Amino acid sequence: MECFIGIDLGSTTTKAIVVDEDGRILGRGITNSRSNYDVAAKVAREEAYTNVRFSALSQRLRENNALGDQLEAFEIDLGRSFALEGYLGQLARLEECCQRDVFRHAAKGGDTAAISEAITDIIASMRKHAVNMFMGEEEARSDFFRDIAGSDYTEYAAAIARSGGPAFDRLLGVYDRNIIPVENEIDPRSFSQRMTAAFKRIAPLYRGEHDRLAQRIQEVIDEPIDDIRTVGTGYGRARLPFPKEQIRSEILCHGLGAHLMFPATRTVLDIGGQDTKAIQIDEQGVVTSFQMNDRCAAGCGRYLGYIADEMNIGLHELAPLAMKSTCRVKINSTCTVFAGAEFRDRLAAGQHREDILAGLHRAIILRAISLLARSGGIRNEFTFTGGVAKNQAAVSALKEVANENYGELTTNIAPDSIYTGALGAAEFARRGGHGPLAAASPGIGAQGSAATPPKNEHQAVKA
Repeated sequence: MECFIGIDLGSTTTKAIVVDEDGRILGRGITNSRSNYDVAAKVAREEAYTNVRFSALSQRLRENNALGDQLEAFEIDLGRSFALEGYLGQLARLEECCQRDVFRHAAKGGDTAAISEAITDIIASMRKHAVNMFMGEEEARSDFFRDIAGSDYTEYAAAIARSGGPAFDRLLGVYDRNIIPVENEIDPRSFSQRMTAAFKRIAPLYRGEHDRLAQRIQEVIDEPIDDIRTVGTGYGRARLPFPKEQIRSEILCHGLGAHLMFPATRTVLDIGGQDTKAIQIDEQGVVTSFQMNDRCAAGCGRYLGYIADEMNIGLHELAPLAMKSTCRVKINSTCTVFAGAEFRDRLAAGQHREDILAGLHRAIILRAISLLARSGGIRNEFTFTGGVAKNQAAVSALKEVANENYGELTTNIAPDSIYTGALGAAEFARRGGHGPLAAASPGIGAQGSAATPPKNEHQAVKA
């Protein structure tokens, strides 16, 4: 299977898109950006390859009329089991690193045996919870190992400390010293090993079809994936281990990616973790002008992260709270450095956190609108991309402010908009590294063709 890869190394997440020679998306992968950018790029690529193989397996099973009405359930079970296998592998490496760390720091005092035993108990509880979380009814709180593991480890370590075990700060210190080294390790097991283990876990549920399912899985495992060309982009693109000719500006990639998703796009707003990009493009997806925030991360995803940390809640909880606002607070500053202090001052003044959050979201969007104005304003159609495009409070504020300033607009928001830059990079890879004016294949942007997902995967709304 020949393919082309686009990798977008952002400040918060690293994304990868795999496309075929016609530009059709074969797979997507995402991971959190680590201190080791090489590892982040490799993990995102492997995640995308895994997605390619799962899609190929689904196609084969459908072609062979396998499982009938049970097919969808099998695909869900296998996907969850595979994710669990990956998580358990990282958990095993975390335990190994933590136990080594305990004895390495034994001379610093404390009961080494008690801490070691506590680590064993914590990891055991995390394994048990992982099975319930991945294979049961509970939803995983994040897609990333560090988020899930950190939350569980903290909870179980606190419980052990409260029951008379080692001090919480000692236990947490062990975790903090080892989570980054664990994240920066590539899983030594092959896709074949992980898939075999994942299938073995759920095989008893599908006894009658075991042999046929095993054969289809082996076919997917055996099929090689030939990466013809990879192009990298993003905030950390200078750190990607690619030749210079395989690196493209994130402005060009986001503009082209938005064009591929929504061919009528003329203005693109991308709000990521570390920067905001206002981009104007023509009918071919070529960038005609742009503006970026050039001073700090104010008004970006990182700012929302600071607010979430200050409130001691998950980032995904901010938007639902802001949407409950009944009297939005006017915020004059979105300085990330003073985010916590400003939030506390507003609360001390008696204002509700829902109203403060609503004001913060609008302030972020006002900064973005100012950037758009400097780039040339908003032209129909308008596409909103980046991680913040998943935040419903930000989307609502954007529609409101855009309507106030530019009237009624068609605002495009794709559920997978976080992959926009990677999609543009993959298209550059497919074009053979040529410039943005290189001819795209016929049908790019048409429903179900080229690099465009089916139309119902997008949300095109009136602002």
